[in-house]
Amino acid sequence: MTTVVEHTHQKLRTVDIAYIGLFSTLMMIGANITSIVPFMVVGGVPITLQTFFAILAGLILGSRKGALACTVYMCIGLAGAPVFARFSGGFGQILSPTFGFIVSFILAAFVAGLIVERSGTKKSYIVAALVATAINYLLGTNWMYFAYKLWASAPDAFTYKIAWLWMMPPLPKDIILAIFAGIFAYRLQKVLKIIPIK
Repeated sequence: MTTVVEHTHQKLRTVDIAYIGLFSTLMMIGANITSIVPFMVVGGVPITLQTFFAILAGLILGSRKGALACTVYMCIGLAGAPVFARFSGGFGQILSPTFGFIVSFILAAFVAGLIVERSGTKKSYIVAALVATAINYLLGTNWMYFAYKLWASAPDAFTYKIAWLWMMPPLPKDIILAIFAGIFAYRLQKVLKIIPIK
């Protein structure tokens, strides 16, 4: 009986699919903020709201469904839809120096969801959002560095230090948005009650 119940709880309901689709769409919109404000590009890295929505997906939908929303977004882009930053898309984006940030969204959402599934306090939500932001920066920046070194055309005098210096301008914005995402998701979760808190 327990096995049957647990298996049932793993199935996606219609509302779950709707939420996953919603967050995938929000990431598509957040990816192309630069189409409205094109100066938000530093060192070739677009400053977008993808990270914010990826973190929200994990905090609100939980680890599994949050990561799935980010995976759906990535797959839609790889299939050719222009949903990545600056309306790019296609399988060739895997070779882009910034593709690591897209991959990081999946892990960031999963970890953020995992943290709040174990503890539903406001502090846990904020910590989860900050940890997810750190994952995004670590995976994305390292991918970018190795991409430039191994297969992309690296800018003159490009070093590991420069890669991280490029990421400093958007960092304060992402920290502030992470804290906001944690507080917002904590309050919203009380209404939606999507995540069963242990």
